[in-house]
Amino acid sequence: MTTTTEYSYLLRPNRPDFITTMTEAEQAVMGEHFVYLQQLLSAGQLILAGPCLDAAYGVVIFRADSPEAAAAIMQNDPAVVKAVMSAEVHPFRVSLMEGRDDR
Repeated sequence: MTTTTEYSYLLRPNRPDFITTMTEAEQAVMGEHFVYLQQLLSAGQLILAGPCLDAAYGVVIFRADSPEAAAAIMQNDPAVVKAVMSAEVHPFRVSLMEGRDDR
């Protein structure tokens, strides 16, 4: 039996000044990254995603059926595939969430 678990992956830019020095090619990759996340959202897998406003890292919280499936989701992100960002995946638990846990 397959159980869906929550995971997170942390994305770090390939250089500290990435946000202010992105090339046109890197901007295109980041557009592909955004489309990829939109597809995960449409598929019901994405819980939330976004960057830190100081550009230190981005986070993606999502559902997957196994650690291997979670790793594949991270590894197929265009920002990772095209080496614009490095990433690491971890099991994650959403303990509280606005809208779901409001009383």
